Amino acid sequence: DDSISAASTSDVQDRLSALELRVQQQEDEITVLKAALADVLRRLAISEDHVASVRKSAPSKGQPSLREAISMSCITNGSTGSRKTSHSSSVSVARKETLSSAAKSGTEKKKEKPPGQKEKKEESHSNDQSPQTQASPSPQPSSQTLQTHRQTQESKSSAPAKSIKKSLTAEKPHGAWESSDDSRNKLLRVASTSKLISKVAKNADKYVSAWYLKAKGEYIKMFMRGRPITMFIPSDVENYDDMRTELPPEKLKLEWVYGYRGRDCRANVYLLPTGEIVYFIASVVVLFNYEERTQRHYLGHTDCVKCLAVHPDKIRIATGQLAGVDKDGRPLQPHVRVWDSVSLVTLQVIGLGTFERGVGCLDFSKADSGTHLCVIDDSNEHMLTVWDWQRKSKIAEIKTTNEVVLAVEFHPTDANTIITCGKSHIFFWTWSGNSLSRKQGIFGKYEKPKFVQCLAFLGNGDVLTGDSGGIILIWGKTTVEATPGKGPKGVYQISRQIKAHDGSVFTLCQMRNGMLLTGGGKDRKIILWDHDLNPEREIEVPDQYGTIRAVAEGKADQFLVGTSRNFVLRGTFNDGFLVEVQGHTDELWGLASHPFKDLFLTCAQDRQVCMWNSVDHTLEWTRLLDEPGHCADFHPSGAVVAIGTHSGR
Repeated sequence: DDSISAASTSDVQDRLSALELRVQQQEDEITVLKAALADVLRRLAISEDHVASVRKSAPSKGQPSLREAISMSCITNGSTGSRKTSHSSSVSVARKETLSSAAKSGTEKKKEKPPGQKEKKEESHSNDQSPQTQASPSPQPSSQTLQTHRQTQESKSSAPAKSIKKSLTAEKPHGAWESSDDSRNKLLRVASTSKLISKVAKNADKYVSAWYLKAKGEYIKMFMRGRPITMFIPSDVENYDDMRTELPPEKLKLEWVYGYRGRDCRANVYLLPTGEIVYFIASVVVLFNYEERTQRHYLGHTDCVKCLAVHPDKIRIATGQLAGVDKDGRPLQPHVRVWDSVSLVTLQVIGLGTFERGVGCLDFSKADSGTHLCVIDDSNEHMLTVWDWQRKSKIAEIKTTNEVVLAVEFHPTDANTIITCGKSHIFFWTWSGNSLSRKQGIFGKYEKPKFVQCLAFLGNGDVLTGDSGGIILIWGKTTVEATPGKGPKGVYQISRQIKAHDGSVFTLCQMRNGMLLTGGGKDRKIILWDHDLNPEREIEVPDQYGTIRAVAEGKADQFLVGTSRNFVLRGTFNDGFLVEVQGHTDELWGLASHPFKDLFLTCAQDRQVCMWNSVDHTLEWTRLLDEPGHCADFHPSGAVVAIGTHSGR
C-alpha cells in the first residue's frame, strides 16, 4: 500500500511539474509580447514628429533598427514577478536569471571589456543578482537600456548565448523540486527559454510593422465570421479619426434577397397557403410571393440554414442551421428553429448544445398532427433525435450510421415509424417511448444502390425510395406470419422496382391527387406518374438551369423546381418553365452600384458577371468570364465597368 501511495504521489507531482512548466512558458510568451508592444508604443510616441523621414529612409548604421531595439527590449524586460508556490519557483528563478544575464551581457559589451573578463563578470553578476531585482517588466526602458540593446545587437557575438547557458547551469535555483527528474526539468527550461528568445527575434518584425502601421493610422481592422480583416485607409485621408462620425439614427431593413441555395441542398422549396414560395439562402429564410413580387424574410438564424420542413398545418416551419462563429470569434451552436410563417415569430429554439457541426435533415410527424420533430445532425454518428418541440424536450436519441444520411421522414400513418436513408442504406426505426430500434432494409435480389436519395409514401402506407441508379423501389410491410424465404412479420420488403430516370432520382413529390412527381439528376427530367406508378407526362429542365434538387407542387397544375445552379423555376408540362429566383452558384466577391441608375453589378467565383435591376429585382444581363471575378467598379460616366479577376487581370 505504501509503495502504491508513493508511486501515485510521485506521478501526481510529475504531472504538476509539467503543468507548472507549461503555464510558465505561456506566461513568458505573454510577458515578452507585452514588453515588445510597450516599447513599440513608446518609440512611436517619441518619433511621431519624424514619421515622414522614417518612412522615406532606412535607419543608418549608427542608429538601431526598430527590430533590434524591440528584440532586445523583449529580452531585457521580459521577466515577471516570482510565483509564490515552491513548485514554480525554480522555473521563475531560471527564467529571471536568463533575462538578467542577457541584459548584463549587453552592459558589459558597452564597457568594451575583453571577452574572457566579460564572461567572468557575467557569471559573478548572475550568481550575486537577487531574483527579486527584476521581478517586474519596465514598460518604458531608459535611454541607457536602449543603448545597451543597440550595442548588444550590433556586436553579433556569442557572449549573450553563453551567459544564458551559464546562468542556467551554474546556479541551482532555490526551492527547486526534490525529485529524480530535476535534470530533465532543467533541460526543458533551457530549451523553452532559448526557443522563446529565438521566436521573439524571428517574429518581432511582424509585430512591429503591424503596430507601427496601426499607430500611424494606415489601416483598420474588423472581424468577419471570427476572422480579422485588415483594411488599409486611402492615402488621401490624412487622419482617419477626423472622418469617424456617430452612427446615424436610421436603421437598415432587409428589402430583397437575390439567390437560392440549391447547389448542395435538397427538398428545400415549398409553396405555402399564403401563395408564397419558401426557400433559404445563407442565414435567411425567404418567403417570396411571385404574383405580387414581394419578399418577407425570417432572420432568426445566426449562420447558414441547411434544411427546411413544413408542419402538416402548412403554417409552422422548422429550419436547421450549421455551426459557426460570431463577429468576435465566439462559437455559434447548431440548432433548429420552429417559427410561424405568417407572423415570422420564433416559436421554439431546439437542440442548443445537442447537435454537432450542423443539422442535416429534419421532419415533422404527420400521424399525430405534427406534435413531434425528428432531426439528423452532421456529427460522425449522424445522431437521430426525436423531440416534443412544443415543450423543447428530447424524447429519444440514437446513433444512425457513420455514412452520409440524406433524408429522414416520419411515416404518415404509423406514428411509431421513422425512416432514414443515405449512402448504401435505408433504415426503418421503431420508436417506443424514449427508445428507438432499427431494422435495416434488405435489397435481396435487387441491386444495392450507392445512395438512397429520397423518400415518399403511397396512400396505402407503402414506402417509395429513389436511388442513385435511377430506380424507384416500393417497400411494403409484411402482414402475415413469418414464412421461409419471406422474412419476419412487420418488416418492410421490396415489392416492386421501376426504372424511372437515367442517372439518379433526386426527389420524390407526392401530390394532393395521389399522383407522383419525380425529378432526375443526370437526365434533368420531371416525370408525372399515375396512381399505378405508370409514367404519364414528362418535361426536361433546360441545361442552363442545372440538375434538379427539389420539386414541390404548386398552384393548379403548376410545380416548383429548385436546381443545382441555384434557380427556382415555376412550370407546367404544357408551357415549360419560368425563372422565379436566380443567383450566383459560388462565393460572391465583387459588388458595384451604378453611379446614377437603379442598377448594380456582381461578380463571383463562378465566373459569372450579373447586372441587376434594384427596382424590379430582375436580372438585366449576365456574362461568363474566363476566370473568377473578384472586384468591380463603374466609371463615373456609368458607361463602363472595370472587373478585377482572380489572376490579377
